[in-house]
Amino acid sequence: MNKDLGRLQPIVLNSYKPLREVVCETLRQAIRDGVFKPGERLMEVPLAEELGVSRTPVREAIRKLELEGFVVMIPHRGTYVADISLKDVTQVFEIRSALEELAAQLAAERITPDEIEFLERMLVEIGTFMEEKNMDKVVEADVNFHEVLYKASRNERLVEIIHNLREQTLRFRTMSMNQPGRLVKTWEEHRLLVEAIAERNPAQAREIARLHMEHSEQALLKGMNIDKQ
Repeated sequence: MNKDLGRLQPIVLNSYKPLREVVCETLRQAIRDGVFKPGERLMEVPLAEELGVSRTPVREAIRKLELEGFVVMIPHRGTYVADISLKDVTQVFEIRSALEELAAQLAAERITPDEIEFLERMLVEIGTFMEEKNMDKVVEADVNFHEVLYKASRNERLVEIIHNLREQTLRFRTMSMNQPGRLVKTWEEHRLLVEAIAERNPAQAREIARLHMEHSEQALLKGMNIDKQ
C-alpha cells in the first residue's frame, strides 16, 4: 500500500479556479501542514488517484511547486518535498527583511487615515482570534493586515515582488509562529509597527520591521534546531 494514500481529500470544484490551481493549492497546503514531510517522494499516479483527478493537473501543479521551492525534481529519481536548510532560511529572510523594511518605511510616508484605522481594527481582531485559539482566523486576518500594509506603500512593483515571494515564505511563517510564545510576540511587534506608521515615523517603522523579521528568523531556526553563527 502506498503511504501517500489516505492523507488527502478528493478535489471538490466549487470555484472558478482552474483545476491545476486547485490541485496546486491542495498540495501546497499539505506540505505546509506537514502532511508530506521534507524529503518525502511525491508520485503523480497515487496523488491523482487520491485527489480524483487525472495526472495532468497533478503534473502541472508539481511543476509550479518546484518553481515556488516547495518540491525538487531529481532526474531519473522523481519529485521530493524540499528540505529546508540554513542557507534557504538565510536567503529568504534576507530578501523578506529588505522588502518588509521598505514597505513599512513607505507606508509610514504614504498611508491614509482609513488604512491606519483598518490596521488598528485588524490588531483587535487578531487578538480576539488568538484568545479563541482560532489559528485559521489568525492567519487569515494576518494576511489581510499585511495586504493593507503593502498597499499603503503605494509601490505596485514592490507589492508584486512580495506577492511572488509569498508562497515560499508562508511555509517559513507557519513553522516560525508555531514556536511557543512567538504568536504573542508577533502581535506585539505588529502593534508597535502600526504605532510607528500612524505617527508617520518612517525610520522607526523600518527598524521595527527589521526586528520583526530578525525575531521570526530566530524562532524558525530554533524550531529547526539550527544555531545561526
